[in-house]
Amino acid sequence: MRIHPARRSRAASIFSLAFVVSLVAGLVAFAPSPLRVARAQRSAIDTYAITGARIVPVSGAEIPRGTVVIRGGLIAAVGANVPAPPDARIIDGTGLTIYPGLIDANTNLGMPASQQPRPATGGAGGVAAIIAAQQQATPAVSSPNSSQPVGLQPEILAADVVRPGGDQIEAARNAGLTAALTAPREGIFMGQSAVINLAAETPQQMIVRSPVALHVGFTPLRAGTYPGSLLGVFAAIRQMMLDAQRYREANAIYEKSPRGLRRPDQDKSLAALVPVLARQMPLVVYADRQRDIERALDLAQEFNVRLVIAGGAESWRVTERLAAAKVPVLLSLNYPRRTTAETPEADPDPVRVLRERANAPKTAARLAAAGVRFAFQSGGLSNMNDYLGNVSKSLDNGLARDEAVRALTLRAAEILGVEAQLGTIEVGKIANLTVTRGDLFARDRRITHVFIDGRPVDLRPVPPTPAGGQGRSLASGTWTLRVQLEGQPERSLTLTLQQETERLSGSIQGDLGSAQIANASVGASGDIKFTVPITTGTQTTEATFTGTISGNEMRGAVTTVGTGAGTFNGTRAGGGGGGGTTPPAATATPTPPPAAGEGTTPPPSE
Repeated sequence: MRIHPARRSRAASIFSLAFVVSLVAGLVAFAPSPLRVARAQRSAIDTYAITGARIVPVSGAEIPRGTVVIRGGLIAAVGANVPAPPDARIIDGTGLTIYPGLIDANTNLGMPASQQPRPATGGAGGVAAIIAAQQQATPAVSSPNSSQPVGLQPEILAADVVRPGGDQIEAARNAGLTAALTAPREGIFMGQSAVINLAAETPQQMIVRSPVALHVGFTPLRAGTYPGSLLGVFAAIRQMMLDAQRYREANAIYEKSPRGLRRPDQDKSLAALVPVLARQMPLVVYADRQRDIERALDLAQEFNVRLVIAGGAESWRVTERLAAAKVPVLLSLNYPRRTTAETPEADPDPVRVLRERANAPKTAARLAAAGVRFAFQSGGLSNMNDYLGNVSKSLDNGLARDEAVRALTLRAAEILGVEAQLGTIEVGKIANLTVTRGDLFARDRRITHVFIDGRPVDLRPVPPTPAGGQGRSLASGTWTLRVQLEGQPERSLTLTLQQETERLSGSIQGDLGSAQIANASVGASGDIKFTVPITTGTQTTEATFTGTISGNEMRGAVTTVGTGAGTFNGTRAGGGGGGGTTPPAATATPTPPPAAGEGTTPPPSE
């Protein structure tokens, strides 16, 4: 049987087309999707072991020398006799202490800020001032189709507007914080908060729990909008709570038997209050003064809601009521302090201000003694370096050390409802860890590692700036060093220094890792010494650099723990000091992938 040439040609074309389609389909099926690629990249290194460290699990007794194993973002093992898995990236924990990741119990981290109105132009005198006063800042967040004005919209979710990254989040991580409760910034009914991890690529990856609580502030709304007074604020809160009670009852009746009944109008603002009235969601009220705390307690008693006090500067005055009602406090660490220099010509501070300043570091111990549960929050600190420093002041004023650790970890997790995931070092929990050299509350402590969701976070030290315009100094500047360790190839690193009298601060970055220096000093004759964690291969150890500076040259010896000795030499970029001169491109040392060191992200295992 002969096949007509035209039919044969059409059949061949159909076969070719079918083959191409099937080939393309196969390639698409086996091609890695962006999601697969992201997951593969995320899991490229997912196993770490911190060995030989002191461990403070909080859930049990301290382990003087033990190992914590992290796998797949979770704590896989912890104990004194736990072996490091063969596929783990090993971090030498000698001299280090591992704590559960610190939690900031109340923040606005990741939340958008309102945009202030532009100042009035073209007018002069009182007219322009009146117009400017009446202008209201554009709110950062508002709820569409809400029955309530901006500032009285409890349905707003922090999880819907949170964004990763930013200087504030980075400063929190540098202070040892790994997670935080975050809530919208403004309003009377501010919205519903979320517990977030402080490192992620997307907002979805940040969220540990949402929603957590409804946040309420006693601050009147601006620009003449009702409620514009404190009395109006309380009236508005009570009215919305009463309306929400009626809304809940009307919907319950309709759901039970809708036939013959008019459908209740839906109101998402009132619906957001129903879980609070049902005691399914706590109400966080911002209150510092004794009278405001008592008002919040009265409100909680009237509507039978679960109350949490945020701020709590004068909570020590009402400990009996707080303890009886089992109301916890998110205690602010933003202690009042003198903001101007004390001079003989200055008026003395009022007695009230002096009393507040004296009582602030005593409040935590008073709450603990009265049996009031509390956790620490930053309270809008402008300098996150004061976070642990102010906790230390509470220890100096009677707070037990163990209670302070719990207030930063497990107690915060319990109050926020995430104790099953965070707050202790236990197998199966999220691997959020804060690792220090020195005790957490010691003045010379150093945050060496922060793990969030099982991954180390790069702690980027802030580049130093000239100290008070003092001009050229002996050590300040950016140095390019060449380090030769015994039996190893030569390594390059960039050393950035800032000198204040004989004290030094700064950081290294390069072939030996990225970290801050410690125990640093420089003498008038040019003698220099500093200690810094370095990484060679898969091991992290402490190295001490001792040498001399002569003009724009530095040279000396390196001693390390367990890996022998070596030498170093280098030059200062730009030909001079003065703090932080950036090296020209021709002499700058290329920065390789960071190595596994203190305050840096380890590279993949070989």
